[in-house]
Amino acid sequence: MAKKRILVVDNEEYIQEITKICLETVADWEVITASSGKEGITKAENYQPDAILLDVMMPDMDGIAAFANLQANPNTKEIPVILLTAKIQDADRRRYAQLGMKSAIAKPFKPLELAVQVADTLGWSL
Repeated sequence: MAKKRILVVDNEEYIQEITKICLETVADWEVITASSGKEGITKAENYQPDAILLDVMMPDMDGIAAFANLQANPNTKEIPVILLTAKIQDADRRRYAQLGMKSAIAKPFKPLELAVQVADTLGWSL
């Protein structure tokens, strides 16, 4: 089976690093990182990841706007998106689901549990 490719879009460099290390170590997935919504959209088009972990609160283009752009693009609209966010009240979860996002994972997350959370959400085996 081909190795899963995950795109992590977060403006916080340490979140990118922790996420990359955890997903590569625990799940043996390939992890690509982006520091902004615009960069994430470009990398999603170029790398065609199996899933995207997308931060909500980013400067310039937030995660909701980046998601809208991904959904509007025929080359990226089928890629499942999971939000990484500190904004995770029930109302937020309902809104994210209505927009078409797969799920939301609360920040701060438990690094060693992240791969399991992503795999469970997407129906992948580890």
